[in-house]
Formats: sequence, structure tokens, C-alpha cells
Amino acid sequence: MEMVNALGRRKSAVARIFVTEGSGNITINKKNLQDYFPSSILQYVVKQPLLKLDVVEKYDIKVNLDGGGFTGQSQALRLAIARALVKINPEDKKALRLEGFLTRDAREVERKKPGQPKARRRFQFSKR
Repeated sequence: MEMVNALGRRKSAVARIFVTEGSGNITINKKNLQDYFPSSILQYVVKQPLLKLDVVEKYDIKVNLDGGGFTGQSQALRLAIARALVKINPEDKKALRLEGFLTRDAREVERKKPGQPKARRRFQFSKR
């Protein structure tokens, strides 16, 4: 198998991944998965597509993560991994689609409007 690349996005986070056959190493910005995401919940989110197809120990994944926070980055990485797995084996698409791993969550932060403290919050109205 040659190198397969994929892209995942969530909020303002962008994950570019490169998948090769290997022993299950996940390297994010030249750091190990456990070092980059110390939270076990975020590590689980990243590995969800691999666990679903039972291929955790089969592929080495090199990741370039940029933008956003921890949650957005982990979910962007999950989407990228799912897309790469579909490129490797198109028959896995149905199983990943049913779990919702191939759906891009398009929710973004709404911009702040002028004359208001936040996007929708307004300053307190004073009648007198």
C-alpha cells in the first residue's frame, strides 16, 4: 500500500494526515498521540474509526494539525482518519457512515457584531 492522505476540518481546526502500513503509531505535529492529547477522552475520539474497523495496529498515521482548540482538533482528526480509511478500502464506507464519522460538522463560531458585546448578546436596554 502506498501513502494515502486525507483532510479533516472542524470549527477552525484543520487536520492533514498521511497513512501508511505500520504498527499503529499516531504522530501529531512530531509528537506522540499521548503527548499531544493527554486526555484519554480525546485519544478515544481520535481512535474511534480505527476501533470500529478493528485496524488500530495496522496503520501508521502522520498528522499535521493546525488551528482551533483540543476538541475541534480531535474531531477534525477523526474525520480525516475516517476519510483515509474509506480511500484505502471503499467497502468500509457504510460502517463509518452509520457511526457518523464521515459527516463534516459545519458549525462555526458566529461573528461578533458592532454595537454589541458578543454575537447575539446586546447591551442592557435603559428606558430612562
